[in-house]
Amino acid sequence: MSDTSTDATSGPTEHPKSAPADRETAGPLDESEANAVRPYVDLGGVKILPRPELALRLEVEEGSKRVVAVALDFAESTLQVQPFAAPRSSGLWHEIRAQIADQIRKQGGSVAEANGSLGPELHAQIPATGQQGGSRLARFVGVDGPRWFLRGVISGKAAVDAEAAAKIEELFRSVVVVRGATPMPPRDLIPLHVPASAQDPRSGDAAS
Repeated sequence: MSDTSTDATSGPTEHPKSAPADRETAGPLDESEANAVRPYVDLGGVKILPRPELALRLEVEEGSKRVVAVALDFAESTLQVQPFAAPRSSGLWHEIRAQIADQIRKQGGSVAEANGSLGPELHAQIPATGQQGGSRLARFVGVDGPRWFLRGVISGKAAVDAEAAAKIEELFRSVVVVRGATPMPPRDLIPLHVPASAQDPRSGDAAS
């Protein structure tokens, strides 16, 4: 039957891309859309625009020493960003959002979906490790771009305060994603690296 043949070759369900309507001009930007003369900090898979009072930290995997995330401390908040390879025509955020919510609930936390300036997001209360009854609040945001997906985790003041949230959302939108031409399976982390200007590559050192 033709229907069966179609199902067998279609693979996983494809979801539409999730992104603000003005993403191509207001960000997060693809490298091809960014202003080439702006003084970005080059971290490989992402470029960060320096600004006053912004502290940049690299999160490094203990065993492999691989940089796995970029943490930006700003406006009494922290924004963690990770760029991933994605299909050209479909998005990842719908499926990844459901998986994050499932993981948080399995950890004993609670999560609710909301619509923000970046599109659908998750507001989570996550049990804090090493604390009896403690928890932390976090917002999970995501934007599907051309052949990439950018995930953000917002904690601190921006998880609860509208003014701080607006500043962090603007910071997220200022990120430039560098997908590169190397073929990569969807969901693979786009490689990140220490900026060339950094003197010490240890996790936690600031670069701005």
